[in-house]
Amino acid sequence: MPVTPKLGPEAAAANMADIAPPYTPAEAIIEASRCLFCFDAPCIQACPTGIDIPSFIKKIVTGNLTGSARAILSANILGGSCARVCPTEVLCEGACVVLDREGDPVKIGRLQRYATDHALERRLQLLKTPARKSGKRVAVIGGGPAGLGCAAELAQLGHKVVVFEKKLKAGGLNTYGIAYYKLKPEDSLAEVAMIQSLGVEFRCGVEVGRDIPAAQIQKEFDAVFLGLGLGKGARLNVPGEDLPEVVEALDFIEQIHTRPLHQVPVGDRVAVIGGGNTAIDAVTQAKRLGARDAAIVYRRSQEDMPAYQFEQTLARTDGARFLFNVVPVEILSNGTGHVTGLKLARTASADGKVQILPGSEFVEAFDMVIMAIGEAKQVGLFKELFPKLELEKRGVVVRNTDTGQTNVPGVFAGGDCANGGREVVNAVAEGKKAARGIHALFAGQAASGPIQPSRYGVKGAPVGSGFDRPIRVTELEREYAKEHKVP
Repeated sequence: MPVTPKLGPEAAAANMADIAPPYTPAEAIIEASRCLFCFDAPCIQACPTGIDIPSFIKKIVTGNLTGSARAILSANILGGSCARVCPTEVLCEGACVVLDREGDPVKIGRLQRYATDHALERRLQLLKTPARKSGKRVAVIGGGPAGLGCAAELAQLGHKVVVFEKKLKAGGLNTYGIAYYKLKPEDSLAEVAMIQSLGVEFRCGVEVGRDIPAAQIQKEFDAVFLGLGLGKGARLNVPGEDLPEVVEALDFIEQIHTRPLHQVPVGDRVAVIGGGNTAIDAVTQAKRLGARDAAIVYRRSQEDMPAYQFEQTLARTDGARFLFNVVPVEILSNGTGHVTGLKLARTASADGKVQILPGSEFVEAFDMVIMAIGEAKQVGLFKELFPKLELEKRGVVVRNTDTGQTNVPGVFAGGDCANGGREVVNAVAEGKKAARGIHALFAGQAASGPIQPSRYGVKGAPVGSGFDRPIRVTELEREYAKEHKVP
């Protein structure tokens, strides 16, 4: 039978409410006071965008929420989204000194949300662009986290930026593809509006290659940044894959972000194929939308599962099942034209390869199958847009990891299309690096890190984090520092 919505408006909204509600002022002060305010802070080194974490937390303690938000957003323009979706347990909080002392890290992510919510809810204009513009124009293709990070940084460096986004709204996965209980689309769009206030122009509903030729963009702009992300979901190539109740995980999540929650159809018994964090998002949301049974179907063992452990724990807490060492060999319909189950086979791993065990097939009843086995690389699209663009064998764009420069003059890249698929914060960081690479290209200089005057040359900082070497200050940056009273 076709799948249908399961819950009423109130129940759906309650089940999909924030998984980590915002702090009250009192809670924020108490949590912020646990910070040791390290100078050579390992939490900074663990943050791909290099947020000065002790500084923003200290400002919360002193009641300077505006200053706290500015410290975050100047390093990570999507600090509000990252506060909600970053795997802080394995990044900044995983490196927290307090974790070793007390067994529980400072809740950096929730404090970051507390500060950025203050700014975004009040629409505070905390970041500015220099009065003197460079006269250079940059096209950003793709309005996801990498493109937004690049666009915001370029605007603050004095360049004109136009973002081309094929969807009707910008934000990429932040707007359309992350679990609703982590990040709501209005929060992502508030960040887009903040970037727009910096003078960045958004042309949404415009697909490069279809609505405007890439050659025209190269002619009209001085540089191009590719932040296209990944393509459509990969396929299993098994019988029954085209049945109507077989959907891609990101399409399922997009429905949750674009329709009233109580109108999103979900199966009574849902199978999610895959073992990554997107699979966890899908199975957990299926349960929260009313699925009686929802199960992860993964071809390897639990130890091999790429989803973070805390994500797996969340899914189990919500009642999801896990079927390990099994692989679908057929999606069943029994002649009804609708999904009735999965024919599965047990597997074993040898030399890193998954092998199906002969005679191990069995059937599980399901009425909806969600595919979360990864997204295809956009090899064909890249070759169509930029025929000379160099790609790795795995289909991602080859670029200088410090500057984002590709082999095509004036074309830079970052985010999932270049790294193969990582976290939102990594995409923002790569967008910023590319912006610095573009800025250096215009100036005829070597690329430099972002302005972070309180953290110059921190010993042991990751290369490219902005703290690993002294920062070369250009004339535009001096003007920026003067306007923002940066010492």
